Amino acid sequence: MPKCNSCGTEVSYNQDFCPNCGATVRNDQPNYMQQQPTSNPADTGGFGWGLLGFCFPIVGLILFLVWKQDKPLSAKAAGIGAIIGFVLNFISIIIYVIAFAEMFSQGGFY
Repeated sequence: MPKCNSCGTEVSYNQDFCPNCGATVRNDQPNYMQQQPTSNPADTGGFGWGLLGFCFPIVGLILFLVWKQDKPLSAKAAGIGAIIGFVLNFISIIIYVIAFAEMFSQGGFY
């Protein structure tokens, strides 16, 4: 335990002032309570956010950008869903373009 520089009284790591003389205490030991990240109990990162991001990729992207600091698990789920939704939409558009190009090259719908 650190000691007060003024009077020598032992001071715990989480105290900033000496309980005996009131002098400011410099603690070189880190305060572990302040360094631990606080978890958000509402941040579950559930499947629903991923599904929402998949069905509505723009919404998933917006949720990812808004929540990436406060709710990292939910942001990640929405972001992954948005990426998968964008990729599958892009692939389906390419398949439709190829299918219609092939159909029109063979004479249309007749």
